[in-house]
Amino acid sequence: MKPIQTAIASYGMSGIVFHGPLLENHTGFEIRKILERHRENSAGKHPGASLVREFDNLLKDSEIELIIINTPDYLHHEMSVQALKAGKHIVVEKPFTLRTKEAEEIISLAKEKDLMVSVFQNRRWDGDFMTVKKVISEGSLGRLVSFESHFDRFRNYIQDSWKEEVSLGAGTLYNLGSHMIDQALHLFGMPDYLYADVRAQRKGSKVDDTFDIHLHYKDVKCLVRGSYLVKEQGPRYILHGTHGSFLKSGLDPQEQALKEGHKPVGDDWGADDPAIYGILNTEQDNADSRKTIPTLHGNYQAYYDNIYEHLRNGAELSVKPGEAADVIRIIEAAYESADKGITIRLK
Repeated sequence: MKPIQTAIASYGMSGIVFHGPLLENHTGFEIRKILERHRENSAGKHPGASLVREFDNLLKDSEIELIIINTPDYLHHEMSVQALKAGKHIVVEKPFTLRTKEAEEIISLAKEKDLMVSVFQNRRWDGDFMTVKKVISEGSLGRLVSFESHFDRFRNYIQDSWKEEVSLGAGTLYNLGSHMIDQALHLFGMPDYLYADVRAQRKGSKVDDTFDIHLHYKDVKCLVRGSYLVKEQGPRYILHGTHGSFLKSGLDPQEQALKEGHKPVGDDWGADDPAIYGILNTEQDNADSRKTIPTLHGNYQAYYDNIYEHLRNGAELSVKPGEAADVIRIIEAAYESADKGITIRLK
C-alpha cells in the first residue's frame, strides 16, 4: 500500500527526537513537509521532506493525509481543529489539550469528519511498563493491592523554556504527569476519586515541579509521583500483591538512544541494561522465591505501526482520543484537589 503522506507541524525536541526518526524509519509513512517557522533543524535529516514556514501550507496540501501536531501544548487545540477542518488525520503530542472541553471538541469534530485522532502516549511502549503489565497479567503477585509509579529527575535550576513560564499547560504535571496518568488509566481505568499535592519546590520556579496524585480504586491503592528534585532515585515502579512484590528501577533507554542519533531498528533496540532488571520477590505455599525478571524490549515504533494499520487496514486504535481526554480530566482534577485541599470524585 502507498505510504501515508505525513507532515510534522513542529521540529523542536519532539520532532527531532521522536516523530522525525520514528516516521523516517517506518516504511508505512512518507514525511512530505516539516513546519519550522524560523529555524532549519530538519535540514538534511529527511531527504523527502520540504521545509515550510506556515501551518497553512500543510493544511492546503491535498496530498497530505496526516499531520503530527507536536507544537507547544497551548497550540494543540487550535491547530488540531484547523487540521481536522482541512480534512487531515492527526496525531497530537501529549498532553492532548489543556482542558477536557477542548479535547471533547476535537473528538466530536473528528467523528463528524470521519477522521482519526490519536495522542502520542509513547510510554505505553516503554520496556519497563510493558514488563509491569506482563507481571500483573501473569498473576505472579497474586491479587495486586498497591501500584506506585515514579518519574523523577534532578534539575535544580530553571530552564529557559516556555515550559518554565507561567502559562496554562506549563509545569511537570502536564509534561511528565500525562505519561504516568495514561499508564495508570491503561492498567486500571478511571478511578473513583483522587487526592493530589502539586507544588513548586525549586527556588524561583514559576510552575509546579513536584506532584503526588493518589488515584483511588476499590481494590488497588495507586500513587503516581514526579519531582525535579530527586538526585538519588529509587525504584521507578513499586508493586505489591497478596503473593509478593515487584520493583523496577531505571528508565527505558529509547529516548536517550534517539537523542544520540540511533535509529529505532534492530533486534537490540529498546533492550534494557540487565543490571537494572526488575526484582520479583514472592511467597506461595510457604516457599520463597526472589528472582530478576528480564525487561521486555521497549518499542516506540509500535505506536506508528498501529497508526498505519488503523488508517490503511482499519485496525483498532491503541491510543484512543477518549482515553487521552481522560488524562486531561485527571490533570484538571489534580490541580483542583491541590488548590482546594480536597478529594475530587470522578465517578
